[in-house]
Amino acid sequence: MIDRRQFVTVAGSLVAACVASSLRRALATAPPASEVTERLDALFDVFMDERLTKNPDQLTVLGLDKGKYAWARSKLTEASLQWVRESKQDNASRLKRLRAFDRSTLSGADLANYDTVEFQMETIARTEPFEYGDGVRPYVVSQLTGAYQSIPTFLDRQHRIENREDAEAYLARLRAFAVVLDQETERVRHDAGLKVAPPDFLIERALEQMRTLHSTEPADSILTTSIAKRTQKLGLQGSYGTDAARIVTAEVYPALERQMQALAELRPGAAHEAGVGRLPQGEALYHVALRQGTTTALSPDEVHRLGLEQAKELDARMDALLRAQGKKSGTVSERMQGLARDPRYLYPDTDAGRQQILDYCNGLVTALQPRLPKYFHIRPKAAVEIRRVPAYTEAGAPGGYYQIPALDGSRPGAFYINLRDSSEWSRWKLPTLVYHESEPGHHFQLALVLEMPSLPLIRKAGGGFSANTEGWALYAEQLCDEMGLYEADPLGRLGLLQSLLFRAARCVVDTGLHAKGWSRERAIDYMVSTTGENGTAMSTEVERYCTWPGQACSYKVGHTRWLKLRAEARRRLGAKFDIRDFHDVGLTAAPMPLSVLERVVEDWLKSLRV
Repeated sequence: MIDRRQFVTVAGSLVAACVASSLRRALATAPPASEVTERLDALFDVFMDERLTKNPDQLTVLGLDKGKYAWARSKLTEASLQWVRESKQDNASRLKRLRAFDRSTLSGADLANYDTVEFQMETIARTEPFEYGDGVRPYVVSQLTGAYQSIPTFLDRQHRIENREDAEAYLARLRAFAVVLDQETERVRHDAGLKVAPPDFLIERALEQMRTLHSTEPADSILTTSIAKRTQKLGLQGSYGTDAARIVTAEVYPALERQMQALAELRPGAAHEAGVGRLPQGEALYHVALRQGTTTALSPDEVHRLGLEQAKELDARMDALLRAQGKKSGTVSERMQGLARDPRYLYPDTDAGRQQILDYCNGLVTALQPRLPKYFHIRPKAAVEIRRVPAYTEAGAPGGYYQIPALDGSRPGAFYINLRDSSEWSRWKLPTLVYHESEPGHHFQLALVLEMPSLPLIRKAGGGFSANTEGWALYAEQLCDEMGLYEADPLGRLGLLQSLLFRAARCVVDTGLHAKGWSRERAIDYMVSTTGENGTAMSTEVERYCTWPGQACSYKVGHTRWLKLRAEARRRLGAKFDIRDFHDVGLTAAPMPLSVLERVVEDWLKSLRV
């Protein structure tokens, strides 16, 4: 869920210098000016220019929609069938050109960069036989996919308005929004012709969210108020709010209605089967999805067993901790559900209560700061803010997600927390969520990547490598316990263990849904009975796995691998082991497949002659 990339002019800063130095040390890189490095980086730059030229949305996300890419500010990335087909052809062309480069001439950072980019391109190439969906995501429009749920937030939070040209570009993008909706609707109908449609419950969830967006009067829509408020604050003369409302009325809402109608037509004949196994080449799709999610060759059965084994071990640890708190009756799940209902730890389900949650979470980030120097030499310069998931997408959105900062520093990193129902967030659950999504989790890894001048552009904007990034975020959760943050907070430690158990259960459920024929209901029951989490939240979670197969397995697979790498480094270095050095190596390597990360750490250990 995390995309990233671009140059940042921080080369002269101490942080940037430390990052570059650490990366060279860790990966035993050749001198930056080497001819091989220059040729490889030049090829990467060509690839990125090709990609970005067809992805104006990504240019804006990364803060690059200026200079030679200024044209992007008035456009949205296409979603047509032709665009999808051309994108696959473009990827095949780039993969062919990459493999024409002599890999045997590479070492250190160059080899890591090559293998990381190749893995990403090869994974995309493996989706070429699937003539539906978007990569490994089988449904163009669902509760988690589609322009209707991404573009309003994109325009409001990421399209900058600093002058008249920016405001006019916003209006142009608003018109383009209607076009993209219609392009997606065409693909929904195309895929339906291939017998590919979301299951009934996903269609209902998507329609529910679309109705929420559509039910708002055009003048009150975020699409209108965003530009109206910002242009007014800047003192720009013009009828921007009125113009936006007119576009929403005449173009956006009619396109949204056409998309809603297309989904409504699919609803009567929609299947209730949750997994992708029922789809054309569904089994093959899931194997590619699992490879992409875990960046390993683990089979569905292996991932399923890993989840079951770790869930059993974590359940035993939680049982011991609950007993120490005097809670001895019932299963771990039942005791955790009782704890979650305890009013002493709940916030009011009001706007004031939601603000209390945001204030508490921001306070946790502030309180964390004094402990960080003992565990990290290198930290990102960019700040991170904690915000609420927009109300118009919260029904189907996950519990929390991270958004990278702009590369030029114009926008901080952000952790969005879903506050649709405050009862989902007992106070003791919040620390682990905050540490995962902000510091020292996603923000430390992903914001730092953007501040590394030595890292090729294609790596900064590369694939999410969820096993690496989500694995790191889980590792960061555990690290906070090792920092002593839960010494006086046993319930907070329970929250940590429940978080780890939740990710282990995901491995069981995702593979259950897509490889073992589990129903949505069976998956929800397993999640609730195993983790003790809220049933409503687990329904949303399971529906997420139905939309995005394989990704849910990445967390625990990655976490397990990060812990294994640290244990190996500690064993080989003995008294010389410094956890800050290990973190420097892992973070400055930037997101990459786990197999490449293992080689990076091995090269670092060899460079220390151990």
